[in-house]
Amino acid sequence: MIPNESLYFGEQTNEDRGYAPDGLDKPEESCGVFGLYAPEEDVAKLAYFGLYALQHRGQESAGIATFEGDKLHLHKDMGLVAQIFNESTLDHLPGQLAVGHTRYSTTGSSLVSNAQPAVVKTRLGSLALAHNGNLVNTVELREELSQRNCTFETTTDSEAIAIAIGSEVENGKGWLEAAISAFQLCEGAYSLVIGTPEGIMGVRDPHGIRPLTIGLLDGNPQRYVLASETCGLDIIGAEYLRDVEPGELVWITEEGMASFHWAKKPERKLCVFEMIYFARPDSLVHDETLYSYRLRLGQYLAEESPTDADMVIAVPDSGVPAAIGYSQTSHVPYAEGLIKNRYVGRTFIQPTQHMRESGIRMKLNPLKDVLTDKRIIIIDDSIVRGTTSSKIVKALRDAGAKEVHMKISSPPVTHPCFYGLDTDSQDQLIAATKSVDEIAAYIGVDSLAYLSWEGMLKATGADMNSFCSACFTGDYPITIPEKIKRSKLMLEKMAV
Repeated sequence: MIPNESLYFGEQTNEDRGYAPDGLDKPEESCGVFGLYAPEEDVAKLAYFGLYALQHRGQESAGIATFEGDKLHLHKDMGLVAQIFNESTLDHLPGQLAVGHTRYSTTGSSLVSNAQPAVVKTRLGSLALAHNGNLVNTVELREELSQRNCTFETTTDSEAIAIAIGSEVENGKGWLEAAISAFQLCEGAYSLVIGTPEGIMGVRDPHGIRPLTIGLLDGNPQRYVLASETCGLDIIGAEYLRDVEPGELVWITEEGMASFHWAKKPERKLCVFEMIYFARPDSLVHDETLYSYRLRLGQYLAEESPTDADMVIAVPDSGVPAAIGYSQTSHVPYAEGLIKNRYVGRTFIQPTQHMRESGIRMKLNPLKDVLTDKRIIIIDDSIVRGTTSSKIVKALRDAGAKEVHMKISSPPVTHPCFYGLDTDSQDQLIAATKSVDEIAAYIGVDSLAYLSWEGMLKATGADMNSFCSACFTGDYPITIPEKIKRSKLMLEKMAV
């Protein structure tokens, strides 16, 4: 996925939440994590480039912590990776290992104090923790830790995990035993990179909802890399070895890498939206790039929903692979109909009222001579609220398109996520309150079709039961406390 796909027409994104009027119209990712153990390397600079490759997973804040023996160095701030770090700041982060994080908030508000890595001091030295995911028992965990006289500096569940580990260390346990004991207190989704003076840990929750990969730098068994996606390995020339398994902890020290399977009943449930949209198309999952998977989504969509048209176009960039796949199977020519301005970045300058009323096109602009008098099939990966889709359709019609048929390479999003994605509350999800025909009328298309749930999972080529698809089905693999469910689910849907 290319960053900021929601800012097509002045929509709110993870870069400017709270400023644009229409709200999120795409699910947003929570975070990217990165870490490496590489003595005698410039670990801060390598972590910088790793985070740069993972920038699409969060643009709110970023940070890097390094360990120089027992001494911890930390720099974190609000903004993009390239805005926060420069040669000077990186030069002040020496050490043999590094932990990095790029953040989009789902638990904890948008404050610099909530930027990660989260740091906790213990009798064994400091730990620095980077977290991707979302706990569902944060309130209970904080209450438990408060009873142990632990204090909090932020509102994040990530800090609670770090403090839980620190509390176990203070009770006399070593790093590994303390971490595993702390994980028994945590419920929800978490992929973690944790730095200590002794080494670095990579951890996934028992369902492996969020990804975490392992790489080897320069083929050296003393230099390991951890990253949310393989694109974070590629950028520094690390070789992909494998994924951290659900319920596994890898412990990387001067002695190499050791593996500990700490969960009693691990059950793989990778978030299928990582496959569809969030992860970069050049990242590897199941030994192939996600570009290939998304191409198959389009091919399956063409088989399920053929339409007579003059051309297939995509909502760039996330819809491109599926659009190419649709074209290949349907034999309807693929063309570019929307041009994306890839240099619209972080901005707090709001458009004028006239620009908003006329349909601001900061991100996408239609090609009128390509679209005029043509029957168009437009492919996108998802519809959440429908506000962006309706503006895209209007722009295509204003550019002269004779017909507009929208195809979505995933099923209707009907339920919110509680595991680290920002999908809005259920009453804001258009497919939770409207039929497909009603959505088509709302966004102004001649026809609308979604890929089936079965097609989406079949295209993975993996066990269909090894994915979390709760945003499409309401079947949550980790039990959600009733109070939290009520905060996001419509009351009449509580039986789900």
